[in-house]
Amino acid sequence: MPMHNNVTEFILLGLTQDPFKKKILLVFFLFFYLGTLLGNLLIIVTIKTSRALGSPMYFFLFYLSLSDTCFSTTISPRMIVDTILKNNTISFSECIIQVFTFHFFGCLEIFILILMAADRYVAICKPLHYMTIMSRRVCTVLVAIAWVGSCVHSLTQIFLTLSLPFCGPNVIDHYFCDLQPLLKLACADTYVINLLLVSNSGAICTVSFVMLMFSYVIILHSLRNHSAEGRKKALSTCISHIIVVILFFGPCIFIYTRPATTFPMDKLIAVFYTIGTPLLNPLIYTLRNAEVKNAMKKLWSKKVISEDQR
Repeated sequence: MPMHNNVTEFILLGLTQDPFKKKILLVFFLFFYLGTLLGNLLIIVTIKTSRALGSPMYFFLFYLSLSDTCFSTTISPRMIVDTILKNNTISFSECIIQVFTFHFFGCLEIFILILMAADRYVAICKPLHYMTIMSRRVCTVLVAIAWVGSCVHSLTQIFLTLSLPFCGPNVIDHYFCDLQPLLKLACADTYVINLLLVSNSGAICTVSFVMLMFSYVIILHSLRNHSAEGRKKALSTCISHIIVVILFFGPCIFIYTRPATTFPMDKLIAVFYTIGTPLLNPLIYTLRNAEVKNAMKKLWSKKVISEDQR
């Protein structure tokens, strides 16, 4: 922590101060978080235990579910506790850690989505060379690069934030520590720092979104040369990926590509991509994927049979 900081803790205003609304939010957040954990952990266990899901696509889906679980866990448990407590305070160090983990797993999800798009491109446009290009070793290296890149991104955010002095006030008009509301509390000119932060997060979100959309346009265009059955299967997978990309990137681009201004709707939009998207991802990938559903059914059947034999 910088020596010129007088602030040792922050007060989170949350979504509301009304006791009755807090109880409703408690049920809402708890339901969504448990659903996120259940859905993503089910995908993780299914992929790890099923031999049928050994392709690179499911290798990346495993890490997408893992990043979703960790991404939600950086925010949801704290939100649930804050709906019960009267004084929602968070220490300076905890706030910085939350900013780091939130951006780390959010950036990791972006990179994993890019890898999934690259996997689909190779599978559909270069089918004869698919197993050579997307070997397990290559996939492992790509995921490792995604982890390192996410770490570099988050450390950059943290170093820029810690370069600012915080001498009061210490009230954050949000339900978690994020860069924009945090910058408003710095007792210094934050124009340059904000520009660097926006160019970092905003550039990653915007460039990645454009790359993903462009890649899926190429993929969908190349499906014209495939058989009806192959086109239907590939189209189903790609549409699932496109839905996830739009749901995740839409709110992120809105939040992180603007100057240091906040709107009343920001917190509601943040709820969507911090709480809603991690829950929707496993639903989209399981409901639209026959292989995952079949693997889950076999996993459940084995569990029931093993329990009956005891």
